[in-house]
Amino acid sequence: MSRLYPLAAFSMAVGVACGAFGAHGLRDVVPPNDLLIWEKAVFYQLIHGIATIAVLITPTTLLAPKRATLVATLFLVGTLIFSGSLYTLVLTNMRWLGAITPLGGSSYIAAWALLTFGTVKPPCKWPSN
Repeated sequence: MSRLYPLAAFSMAVGVACGAFGAHGLRDVVPPNDLLIWEKAVFYQLIHGIATIAVLITPTTLLAPKRATLVATLFLVGTLIFSGSLYTLVLTNMRWLGAITPLGGSSYIAAWALLTFGTVKPPCKWPSN
């Protein structure tokens, strides 16, 4: 099992905790638009936490371990930057943090692109006639 698996599981736990905090602790504290930003950060964190775990448990017959590690790393870095910058933006009202959020999105896109192009091994070869 990859050393990234515990980080992915921890990211999921943090995502659930942030979701609960947003729903119960921030509802009456931040403007409605900021609550939507918070919810977007939680959504992306949870979706990419699941994706990270899925990539890490994908059989080596479908995905090479080094590629899986790279994709999982990009998902985790994307979460740290994307969701982290949005959480911090909402909690501190430092609006300039929104400018770095796309770097996290770019990390997500790179990970999905690696899964799309050239990372999945063909499951089998068809017999020739």
